[in-house]
Amino acid sequence: MTAHIHITGASGSGVTTLGAALAARLGAPQFDVDDFYWMPTVPPFTDKRPVAERLALLGDRLLGDKWVLSGSLVGWGDPLMPRFDLIVFLYTPADVRMSRLRAREADRYGAAIEPGGVMHENSRAFLEWADRYDEPHFEGRSLAMHNRWLAAQSAPVLRLDGVSTTAEQVAGVIERLGT
Repeated sequence: MTAHIHITGASGSGVTTLGAALAARLGAPQFDVDDFYWMPTVPPFTDKRPVAERLALLGDRLLGDKWVLSGSLVGWGDPLMPRFDLIVFLYTPADVRMSRLRAREADRYGAAIEPGGVMHENSRAFLEWADRYDEPHFEGRSLAMHNRWLAAQSAPVLRLDGVSTTAEQVAGVIERLGT
């Protein structure tokens, strides 16, 4: 069975978690878009990798019979779209997403995100950006942008509830794949 699956949604929607669980279930590698989008820096997530380099690095990984790609490619990853057999979109309400993101930031960076910490300003700006996802006219990654992008795809799109359990989400994808 071939399975080339792209999972996308807002930050904090559970995309990476579902990607890891689905990849484990399928015995497939998982790739996270952030690993290709951002240069490795300290602190992290400060320097974007050039688009051509992202596409080349990611394209080299998406060659096998099965893989799961988690994250958002909207605005730069269009050359990779023909490789997808299925696109999974997770929608999670803002209050749940933001709670997850605040907990993740604290777990990852601890005191560095506290006032006066080396990552405080970056974390604050990231959380502000992520909180705007449901605003209809927000120019960053948004629900409106994702919906427009999903409507233009040739691969089938499976929409899942980001509040349901990861096991339920995996079962939904497996059912859609017909395995």
